[in-house]
Amino acid sequence: MVPTPVGNLEDITLRALEVLKNADLVAAEDTRTSGILLKHYGIQKSLVSLHKFNEHGKVGFLLDRVINEDLTLAVISDAGTPGISDPGFYLVREAINRNLIIEVLPGPTALIPALVASGLPCDKFVFEGFLPVKKGRQTRMKFLAEEERTIVFYESPHRIEKTLTELGLFLGMERNACVAREISKKFEEYHRGTLNELAEYFKINTPKGEMVVVVAGKS
Repeated sequence: MVPTPVGNLEDITLRALEVLKNADLVAAEDTRTSGILLKHYGIQKSLVSLHKFNEHGKVGFLLDRVINEDLTLAVISDAGTPGISDPGFYLVREAINRNLIIEVLPGPTALIPALVASGLPCDKFVFEGFLPVKKGRQTRMKFLAEEERTIVFYESPHRIEKTLTELGLFLGMERNACVAREISKKFEEYHRGTLNELAEYFKINTPKGEMVVVVAGKS
Protein backbone atom coordinates (compact mmCIF):
# COMPACT_ATOMS: atom_id res chain seq x y z
CA MET A 1 0.00 0.00 0.00
CA VAL A 2 1.83 3.06 -1.30
CA PRO A 3 0.82 6.64 -0.35
CA THR A 4 1.11 9.18 -3.16
CA PRO A 5 1.31 13.00 -2.98
CA VAL A 6 -1.87 14.93 -2.23
CA GLY A 7 -0.52 17.90 -4.16
CA ASN A 8 3.15 18.56 -4.81
CA LEU A 9 4.68 15.56 -6.62
CA GLU A 10 7.89 16.05 -4.65
CA ASP A 11 6.12 14.89 -1.48
CA ILE A 12 6.51 11.22 -2.42
CA THR A 13 9.01 9.27 -0.32
CA LEU A 14 12.17 7.59 -1.62
CA ARG A 15 10.85 4.26 -0.35
CA ALA A 16 7.57 4.70 -2.23
CA LEU A 17 9.47 5.32 -5.47
CA GLU A 18 11.61 2.23 -4.88
CA VAL A 19 8.52 0.07 -4.28
CA LEU A 20 6.82 1.36 -7.43
CA LYS A 21 9.96 0.73 -9.49
CA ASN A 22 10.28 -2.85 -8.26
CA ALA A 23 6.61 -3.87 -8.18
CA ASP A 24 5.46 -6.42 -10.73
CA LEU A 25 2.04 -4.80 -11.02
CA VAL A 26 0.50 -1.48 -9.92
CA ALA A 27 -3.20 -1.14 -9.08
CA ALA A 28 -4.36 2.47 -9.36
CA GLU A 29 -7.61 4.24 -8.55
CA ASP A 30 -7.36 6.15 -11.84
CA THR A 31 -4.71 4.92 -14.26
CA ARG A 32 -4.62 8.29 -16.03
CA THR A 33 -3.89 10.24 -12.84
CA SER A 34 -1.33 7.70 -11.63
CA GLY A 35 0.23 7.57 -15.09
CA ILE A 36 1.20 11.24 -14.71
CA LEU A 37 2.95 10.51 -11.41
CA LEU A 38 4.83 7.50 -12.73
CA LYS A 39 5.87 9.33 -15.89
CA HIS A 40 7.17 12.24 -13.78
CA TYR A 41 9.58 9.83 -12.09
CA GLY A 42 10.41 7.82 -15.20
CA ILE A 43 8.67 4.67 -13.96
CA GLN A 44 7.15 2.41 -16.60
CA LYS A 45 4.71 -0.10 -15.18
CA SER A 46 1.64 -2.06 -16.19
CA LEU A 47 -1.31 -0.34 -14.51
CA VAL A 48 -4.64 -1.93 -13.63
CA SER A 49 -7.63 0.03 -12.35
CA LEU A 50 -8.92 -0.56 -8.83
CA HIS A 51 -11.60 1.87 -7.69
CA LYS A 52 -14.77 1.88 -5.58
CA PHE A 53 -16.94 0.79 -8.49
CA ASN A 54 -14.97 -2.35 -9.40
CA GLU A 55 -12.97 -3.38 -6.30
CA HIS A 56 -15.39 -6.05 -5.08
CA GLY A 57 -15.28 -7.79 -8.43
CA LYS A 58 -11.56 -7.26 -9.08
CA VAL A 59 -9.81 -7.85 -5.76
CA GLY A 60 -10.16 -11.62 -5.94
CA PHE A 61 -8.73 -11.68 -9.46
CA LEU A 62 -5.75 -9.51 -8.47
CA LEU A 63 -4.94 -11.56 -5.38
CA ASP A 64 -5.19 -14.77 -7.39
CA ARG A 65 -2.54 -13.34 -9.71
CA VAL A 66 -0.36 -12.35 -6.76
CA ILE A 67 -0.49 -15.92 -5.44
CA ASN A 68 -0.36 -17.90 -8.68
CA GLU A 69 2.28 -15.75 -10.41
CA ASP A 70 4.22 -14.85 -7.23
CA LEU A 71 3.83 -11.12 -7.86
CA THR A 72 4.46 -8.02 -5.81
CA LEU A 73 1.41 -5.78 -6.14
CA ALA A 74 1.67 -2.06 -5.35
CA VAL A 75 -1.63 -0.29 -4.64
CA ILE A 76 -2.02 3.47 -5.04
CA SER A 77 -4.92 5.92 -4.99
CA ASP A 78 -5.21 9.23 -6.80
CA ALA A 79 -3.73 11.02 -3.79
CA GLY A 80 -2.85 10.15 -0.22
CA THR A 81 -2.86 6.79 1.54
CA PRO A 82 -4.95 3.95 0.04
CA GLY A 83 -7.78 2.95 2.34
CA ILE A 84 -8.22 6.42 3.87
CA SER A 85 -11.45 7.58 2.17
CA ASP A 86 -10.10 5.78 -0.90
CA PRO A 87 -10.19 2.18 -2.17
CA GLY A 88 -7.91 -0.21 -0.30
CA PHE A 89 -9.67 -1.55 2.80
CA TYR A 90 -11.41 -4.41 0.99
CA LEU A 91 -8.18 -5.52 -0.68
CA VAL A 92 -6.27 -5.49 2.63
CA ARG A 93 -8.99 -7.51 4.35
CA GLU A 94 -9.05 -10.11 1.59
CA ALA A 95 -5.23 -10.29 1.51
CA ILE A 96 -5.22 -10.97 5.25
CA ASN A 97 -7.78 -13.75 4.74
CA ARG A 98 -5.39 -15.33 2.23
CA ASN A 99 -2.40 -15.03 4.58
CA LEU A 100 -0.55 -12.66 2.24
CA ILE A 101 2.15 -10.31 3.50
CA ILE A 102 0.99 -6.69 3.58
CA GLU A 103 3.27 -3.67 3.79
CA VAL A 104 1.76 -0.23 4.32
CA LEU A 105 4.23 2.58 3.66
CA PRO A 106 4.01 5.77 5.72
CA GLY A 107 3.47 8.87 3.67
CA PRO A 108 1.18 11.69 2.53
CA THR A 109 -2.39 12.13 3.71
CA ALA A 110 -4.41 15.35 3.61
CA LEU A 111 -5.97 15.20 7.07
CA ILE A 112 -2.77 15.55 9.15
CA PRO A 113 -1.43 18.82 7.61
CA ALA A 114 -4.92 20.32 7.81
CA LEU A 115 -5.32 19.31 11.45
CA VAL A 116 -1.93 20.64 12.55
CA ALA A 117 -2.29 23.93 10.64
CA SER A 118 -5.84 24.54 11.88
CA GLY A 119 -4.69 25.91 15.22
CA LEU A 120 -7.20 23.62 16.96
CA PRO A 121 -6.13 20.97 19.50
CA CYS A 122 -4.50 18.06 17.66
CA ASP A 123 -3.44 15.84 20.56
CA LYS A 124 -6.79 14.02 20.31
CA PHE A 125 -9.01 13.98 17.23
CA VAL A 126 -11.56 11.92 15.32
CA PHE A 127 -11.51 11.48 11.54
CA GLU A 128 -14.93 11.22 9.91
CA GLY A 129 -13.94 10.97 6.24
CA PHE A 130 -16.89 12.18 4.13
CA LEU A 131 -20.17 12.81 5.91
CA PRO A 132 -23.21 10.93 4.55
CA VAL A 133 -24.67 12.88 1.64
CA LYS A 134 -28.30 12.00 2.38
CA LYS A 135 -29.31 9.08 4.58
CA GLY A 136 -27.96 9.38 8.11
CA ARG A 137 -26.46 12.83 7.60
CA GLN A 138 -28.40 14.68 10.29
CA THR A 139 -28.15 11.74 12.70
CA ARG A 140 -24.36 11.80 12.33
CA MET A 141 -24.17 15.55 12.93
CA LYS A 142 -26.31 15.25 16.07
CA PHE A 143 -23.96 12.56 17.34
CA LEU A 144 -20.87 14.64 16.59
CA ALA A 145 -22.32 17.65 18.41
CA GLU A 146 -21.32 15.91 21.65
CA GLU A 147 -17.81 14.95 20.49
CA GLU A 148 -15.16 16.59 22.67
CA ARG A 149 -12.21 15.80 20.42
CA THR A 150 -11.31 17.86 17.34
CA ILE A 151 -13.27 16.58 14.32
CA VAL A 152 -11.81 16.24 10.81
CA PHE A 153 -13.87 15.81 7.62
CA TYR A 154 -13.22 15.65 3.90
CA GLU A 155 -15.59 17.67 1.72
CA SER A 156 -16.06 18.57 -1.94
CA PRO A 157 -16.19 22.24 -2.99
CA HIS A 158 -19.80 22.15 -4.23
CA ARG A 159 -21.06 21.00 -0.81
CA ILE A 160 -18.79 23.02 1.49
CA GLU A 161 -21.13 25.96 2.17
CA LYS A 162 -24.09 23.64 2.85
CA THR A 163 -21.99 21.41 5.13
CA LEU A 164 -20.65 24.35 7.16
CA THR A 165 -24.16 25.75 7.56
CA GLU A 166 -25.57 22.40 8.69
CA LEU A 167 -22.68 21.81 11.08
CA GLY A 168 -23.42 25.22 12.56
CA LEU A 169 -27.06 24.28 13.14
CA PHE A 170 -26.15 21.10 15.02
CA LEU A 171 -22.82 22.02 16.65
CA GLY A 172 -23.40 25.75 17.16
CA MET A 173 -22.68 28.64 14.80
CA GLU A 174 -19.94 29.95 17.10
CA ARG A 175 -17.98 26.68 17.09
CA ASN A 176 -14.44 27.37 15.80
CA ALA A 177 -13.31 25.63 12.63
CA CYS A 178 -10.79 25.71 9.80
CA VAL A 179 -11.17 24.86 6.12
CA ALA A 180 -8.01 23.78 4.30
CA ARG A 181 -7.94 23.85 0.51
CA GLU A 182 -5.50 22.55 -2.08
CA ILE A 183 -3.06 21.16 0.50
CA SER A 184 0.54 20.99 -0.75
CA LYS A 185 -0.38 22.71 -4.02
CA LYS A 186 0.45 26.15 -5.40
CA PHE A 187 -2.79 27.74 -4.15
CA GLU A 188 -2.88 26.09 -0.72
CA GLU A 189 -4.87 28.17 1.75
CA TYR A 190 -6.49 27.99 5.17
CA HIS A 191 -9.62 29.80 6.31
CA ARG A 192 -10.17 29.99 10.07
CA GLY A 193 -13.13 31.29 12.04
CA THR A 194 -16.50 30.21 13.40
CA LEU A 195 -18.73 27.85 11.43
CA ASN A 196 -21.01 30.82 10.72
CA GLU A 197 -18.15 33.01 9.46
CA LEU A 198 -16.83 30.24 7.23
CA ALA A 199 -20.26 29.44 5.81
CA GLU A 200 -20.76 33.12 4.96
CA TYR A 201 -17.31 33.30 3.35
CA PHE A 202 -17.91 30.31 1.05
CA LYS A 203 -21.40 31.57 0.20
CA ILE A 204 -19.69 34.52 -1.49
CA ASN A 205 -16.42 32.89 -2.60
CA THR A 206 -16.86 29.84 -4.80
CA PRO A 207 -14.12 27.37 -3.86
CA LYS A 208 -12.20 24.93 -6.04
CA GLY A 209 -10.27 21.79 -5.15
CA GLU A 210 -10.74 19.16 -2.47
CA MET A 211 -11.14 20.44 1.07
CA VAL A 212 -10.47 19.35 4.63
CA VAL A 213 -12.74 20.71 7.37
CA VAL A 214 -11.43 20.79 10.94
CA VAL A 215 -13.94 21.59 13.71
CA ALA A 216 -13.29 22.16 17.40
CA GLY A 217 -14.72 19.62 19.77
CA LYS A 218 -17.41 20.44 22.32
CA SER A 219 -15.92 22.39 25.21
